[in-house]
Amino acid sequence: MKSHVLFLGLTLVIPAAVAQPQSRSEDSGIGSLISSKPRYKREQIIGNILGGALTQMHLSEKKIENNDQLSADAFKAYLERVDYGKQFLTVGDVKALEKFKTKMDDMFLDGNLDILDVTSQLMNKRIGQIEKHVEKLLEKPLDYKKKDAIETDPKKRKFSLSEKELFAHWERLMKFEVESRIIDQREEQSGLATDEKGNKKKPVTDKKLTEAEIEKEARSKALKSYKKLFSRLVNEKKGDKLDKFYNSVTKVFDPHTSYLIPDEKEDFDIEMSGKLEGIGAILREDNSFIKVERIVPGSASWKTKEVEAEDVILKVAQGAEEPVDIVDMSLRDAVKLIRGKKGTEVRLTIKKPNGLIKVVPIVRDTVEIEESYVKGTLLELSPLKQKIGYINVPKFYRDFNDRAGRNVTDDTRKEIDRLNKIGADGLILDLRNNGGGALEDARMISGLFVEKGPIVMVKARGESVDVLEDTDPNIDFKKPVIVLINRFSASASEIVAAALQDYGRAVIVGGEFSHGKGTVQAVVDLDGYLPPMLKDYSPLGALKITIQKFYRVNGSSTQYKGVTPDIILPDQFAHLESGEKFLEYSIPWGEVKPKKFDRWNQKWNTKTLRAASSTRIKNNQKFQHLLDSMKWYKDQKEKTKRSLVLTDFEKERKEVRERTDLFKKEEESKNLKVVDLSATKDKAQQEKFEEFSKTLKKDPVIEESLMILNDMMNVKT
Repeated sequence: MKSHVLFLGLTLVIPAAVAQPQSRSEDSGIGSLISSKPRYKREQIIGNILGGALTQMHLSEKKIENNDQLSADAFKAYLERVDYGKQFLTVGDVKALEKFKTKMDDMFLDGNLDILDVTSQLMNKRIGQIEKHVEKLLEKPLDYKKKDAIETDPKKRKFSLSEKELFAHWERLMKFEVESRIIDQREEQSGLATDEKGNKKKPVTDKKLTEAEIEKEARSKALKSYKKLFSRLVNEKKGDKLDKFYNSVTKVFDPHTSYLIPDEKEDFDIEMSGKLEGIGAILREDNSFIKVERIVPGSASWKTKEVEAEDVILKVAQGAEEPVDIVDMSLRDAVKLIRGKKGTEVRLTIKKPNGLIKVVPIVRDTVEIEESYVKGTLLELSPLKQKIGYINVPKFYRDFNDRAGRNVTDDTRKEIDRLNKIGADGLILDLRNNGGGALEDARMISGLFVEKGPIVMVKARGESVDVLEDTDPNIDFKKPVIVLINRFSASASEIVAAALQDYGRAVIVGGEFSHGKGTVQAVVDLDGYLPPMLKDYSPLGALKITIQKFYRVNGSSTQYKGVTPDIILPDQFAHLESGEKFLEYSIPWGEVKPKKFDRWNQKWNTKTLRAASSTRIKNNQKFQHLLDSMKWYKDQKEKTKRSLVLTDFEKERKEVRERTDLFKKEEESKNLKVVDLSATKDKAQQEKFEEFSKTLKKDPVIEESLMILNDMMNVKT
């Protein structure tokens, strides 16, 4: 029987052993339920294993069998997965599917997924009708002066009452798409188009198109793009259909419980370890083609000096085998062909932007995704005298398949050791946007800053509270610490922030609240539950299932509420509904008996620190600029109905572009010095550090954190 791992996530992971899920039969497990292979199909096996695990292990103690409310909730979730935008199915189609509304539980366990066939029939019928309608619609110029509008928020739309109403929606949608492309081309030709970083985009061609040519090309591109979408939907793979069905049921248990099809399990392992075996090229879909977005420095692709950003990959061959054409292939399928075991060869047929076509052989290697790893530096802010260490922890990574592999605790300790050697006066531990990771590392990293004691408590259903402690009396860093968090800091990040806040060890700085993910998940490899006679059904994928809730040492859960910073700063993401409290079926907040622990012997007057910070923010142009942008983005979020009169559409786009460009103009601090501690001469590494340095210099939160640290060193109780 295979083991599985537990994690808090957006991830948090600990190795553990969990009892084998039982089948629906009271006297036996899946092995005895399935007595002869021909009687059973893959879906029944998956459903029984998933059903047993969910019923016996999930924190909520919900039941699947004979649960009409769960079925109704799962059916609602299924409709959202099938047609979230309400752009294909009509009210009549939805009614045809409603016969399954109270049968989701039975289908889940029995494996008779008739709903998938009925859904495919309805969707394929509508897609065929819509495709013909769109083709005819885009044969000639549209009426760009007709007064009309489109609702862009799917939550505010309803399913169409008739085919006529459905087609009317697609006429609006196509006009919206075509007008967007018209304006994109106009902006590109006039030099106004910018990329995600606010840099001016270079025109694809020097040729200036007439307005008629722009309009015709916009219709052509829209048609091509949507025909590809229609084709992909009609030819949807069975695994993706199963994903929609099973995860409609798992979602009702809680937002972080999900079935991972085999491909997703592989992606999850890569996410946790921060590495994969492949060529080191970041790819993207561009209409029918797979393009290279960028090359990972030091990777196999980088070493060839042959593959570059904007190259188009036309074919993929495994060594000397016949190449496979990947034009019109999905990105996921193309990646499956390109990835492979370290030491094996893949041959890419690529087309350069200048039209040159060539075959590039690449020997696959281990690719480390450096964005996943800890980064450290030294910061100096004039006229302050202190040298402040800065450590960014993007996630709590650990390779559970390689004990000798890289992990976040060792990397953080190395950065702390380096900062101690050069005499850092304080430290900023940046956990912003950190979605979590390994629970063990959350415990150990907290222990780097406190002498010893409880760090976090976890509790499973029907069990007593388990206390995870730091038993190492050593303190790796003894000077003042600030921990940065935002609403994307979740799970393991919240454990560290909460522990250091409760101990009085650090001042927590950031947005209004952290994510509020205070639950622990187990990742169950379904193949580990297959009896020998059914091994041919492998791989079945995995189940990520919530089995525990964690609590701060003060007894309060971070679930739902998150961690409230000691000092709250303006948050550029304040307009987003991101956090556990915005998610359906989230586990409720709770509390347990607090643990005794020794608080840090050096205290800071947080009220005084907060007041000083507030005064600075009011006089800080960058923060005032950020507050203005927050208000504007919030207002824009409410404007979901868009005019389809081209002149109005263009006027709105112009305003959005100008305001967005204005907010993206972040000046680098002239007073902040970022020190490269690596002293590397490698050009690629130097370029990466330069980009890292620019990001820090543009971030007003970093500069304010340095000011707060200065206050901490000078203002005490």
